Amino acid sequence: MSPVRCAVVGVGYLGRFHAQKYAALPNAELIAVADSNPQNAARVAGECGCLAVTDYRELLGKVEAVSIAVPTTLHHEVARAFLEQGTHVLLEKPITTTVEEAVELNRIAHERGAILQVGHLERFNAALLDIGRVLSEPLFIESHRLAPFKPRATDVNVVLDLMIHDIDIILDLVKSRVSNIAASGARILSDAIDIANARIEFENGCVANVTSSRVSLKSERKMRIFQHNAYISIDFQNRGLAIHRIGDKEMFPGIPEITSEESFFEEADALKAEIVAFLDSIQNGSPVTVSGEDGQRALETAIHITELVQSAPTLGTHRG
Repeated sequence: MSPVRCAVVGVGYLGRFHAQKYAALPNAELIAVADSNPQNAARVAGECGCLAVTDYRELLGKVEAVSIAVPTTLHHEVARAFLEQGTHVLLEKPITTTVEEAVELNRIAHERGAILQVGHLERFNAALLDIGRVLSEPLFIESHRLAPFKPRATDVNVVLDLMIHDIDIILDLVKSRVSNIAASGARILSDAIDIANARIEFENGCVANVTSSRVSLKSERKMRIFQHNAYISIDFQNRGLAIHRIGDKEMFPGIPEITSEESFFEEADALKAEIVAFLDSIQNGSPVTVSGEDGQRALETAIHITELVQSAPTLGTHRG
């Protein structure tokens, strides 16, 4: 099978890593990188041994697949141009800035028979991938995603920057429609929401309490899942998984014992795994791990949370 002819559009901090992965994979041929900054394009092209261009439109019709890592406000424009050519697209999250834009990209992808995968990278975390053997029906989920302030990430608010990772995971785990959301948040260091909390209620009765901050002194990415007879704790940052179950014996009269197991996974290259999965979908027709529809659902929920927070006079709590 011939290598997939690929390109990367936007080779700043994250896009540069995309280019490096494609250049190293045997089933991909990195044809070019595109960046409006000619220094960025030339530097990454030199590292990866490919062509550098400053206008992504020069690549239309010349590649089979493309990773897009441009600012979020440009996602729709750039992805639409490639999808209309039938080019497969791996689009960084969030999928777009509006739901209408996401709907259009998904429509074009279906019409052109192109794969649209969204870069929710945490789905490829080894600890998360291992919970399938124990997960049944979540009843309550709590997540915390905290990070120090980084100026390069302020083109979107914290809900679209950080919380959307957990929103995507939770929607995938619960597999039920959202029935109600309550949200609160605040601006701290930027003009957008820097810290937010949301309580997401689902039609099947599950509740998720989600907190994200980009103004913390520490980094933390944890999720706790409670279900009948089990409590599951995922540490995304340290790739740890703890499973606590009700055992067959008694800890005290009438109180069942709790059995526990902990697993820690070796450091893995989640971005490489994401790109390998993208190429596998192209070459072998394997299901897309994070589809354009998944990205659209996560965006819808994230925008709803953002609107609830912004509608409060003092960025306080609001329900809807």
